[in-house]
Amino acid sequence: MIEATDFRNAMSLLTTAVNVITTEGEAGMHGFTASAVCSVTDTPPTLLVCMNQSSRSHAHFLENKVLSVNVLGSQHEQISNAFASSKFNSEERFKLGSWVALQTGSPVLKDALVSFDCQIEQIQEVGTHSVFMCRVVAIRQNQQEESLVYFNRAYHAVGQLELA
Repeated sequence: MIEATDFRNAMSLLTTAVNVITTEGEAGMHGFTASAVCSVTDTPPTLLVCMNQSSRSHAHFLENKVLSVNVLGSQHEQISNAFASSKFNSEERFKLGSWVALQTGSPVLKDALVSFDCQIEQIQEVGTHSVFMCRVVAIRQNQQEESLVYFNRAYHAVGQLELA
């Protein structure tokens, strides 16, 4: 049997993109930081997003049935920390960036590396988490070339650096 701490320690060595997942609708505007996001298929364009069921925002995502995945650039460490912290409420979190809306109305970070605007089509409960299967209905991409990633419990910048 694998212990949860052993699994978490091993997973800390899996480099992942840092994302802020947002929603807006009848349940209000909410968001959280996530690394558990991946492509499922391009036909139709679908992403998988995992969220802890004990999260204070969980019910809001279930009710709104929409979300945006905002892939953070290297300059967004403060935003990532705010959306991961219980010290900030939703209003304070969203003051840290400049936000627009695409098709679903979920907040999209204007200077995110890329944002995927999605409708939640299916939800599966696995252990402590909900797995959202999300149909991508709009994409907004920027020209930034450095992504914020998380590896070995720390942030790192990955991408093309220009040499002077």
